[in-house]
Amino acid sequence: MRPVIVDSAIYRDGRRTDGPADLSDALDEARAAGDAFLWVGLHEPTEAEFDHVTSEFALHPLAVEDALKAHQRPKLEVYDDSLFAVLKPIVYEPESDRVSSGELMLFVGDSFVVTVRHGEGAPLAEVRRRLEADPELLKHGPTSVLYAVSDAIVDHYLDVAGELQVDLEELEADVFAPSGGNPANTAERIYTAKRQVLEFRRASGPLAGPLARLTAGSVPFVHERAQPFFRDVNDHLLRSNEQVEGLDRLLSDVLSAHLAQMGVRQNDDMRKISAWAAMAAVPTMVAGIYGMNFDHMPELRWVGSYPVVIAVMSGIVFMLYRMFKRRGWM
Repeated sequence: MRPVIVDSAIYRDGRRTDGPADLSDALDEARAAGDAFLWVGLHEPTEAEFDHVTSEFALHPLAVEDALKAHQRPKLEVYDDSLFAVLKPIVYEPESDRVSSGELMLFVGDSFVVTVRHGEGAPLAEVRRRLEADPELLKHGPTSVLYAVSDAIVDHYLDVAGELQVDLEELEADVFAPSGGNPANTAERIYTAKRQVLEFRRASGPLAGPLARLTAGSVPFVHERAQPFFRDVNDHLLRSNEQVEGLDRLLSDVLSAHLAQMGVRQNDDMRKISAWAAMAAVPTMVAGIYGMNFDHMPELRWVGSYPVVIAVMSGIVFMLYRMFKRRGWM
């Protein structure tokens, strides 16, 4: 068990204390104190490694299965002996301009919190430091951990949304640049950006339901006076979801504009090709007529016929060029 336990401590009256190494003894000590709780943090445990935690904290097998397999949607489930919450933290990678998501499961029960982290995006170490620096908040017991974790994750949603907004503004500037850039590369970038927004929505969208329940209150194992705190988190989540919805709509508009621009450029190219073809057709037609093998053709043996024909062809081509130029085809 020791390698997968990232941190384990008893918090009494908002202060961290070193408890017994054995989880069962530590939990008994926390419950005996009355104003204490045990917080155990684990990172990607296997089923065998998690069996001891399951038995000591009487976790529901369905929740345990979800915690081990991961790949869950954000949700909040109430069992007889614990509350099970799933959150999906997201990380923005500036080197590749990509969004990746992890998973964080919380078991909240009588005088204990068990957090199970999958991936590297969960800010648990920072959350624990912040909570330990705020004893007044920690006095509220396991609810303070649930609030602090959800608040940190949702606040980071806003940060990632801001990063995606900057990327989208750069992409939008490239699409509407006079040169237009590389059409194939631009389309790929737009599609990649939509994939990042989709990954964001998968993490933030389903979280609205669980936070609404926590905001409404009457959730077991959650402090009755925690509603204002979760209401603040829910407000931030709504802002985040509105931002990501706006990003998704704007990306669709940018893609439509890009496709329209490609159509306009193709029409311009076709008009230029048509104009050059029309100008080339006139001398081709005249040369083709005078290249036929007939003995009796007008002006065939006239000395000045060659320069006259060349001049006529050049004049017609010049007139066509001026006409196409005025119409914007050239």
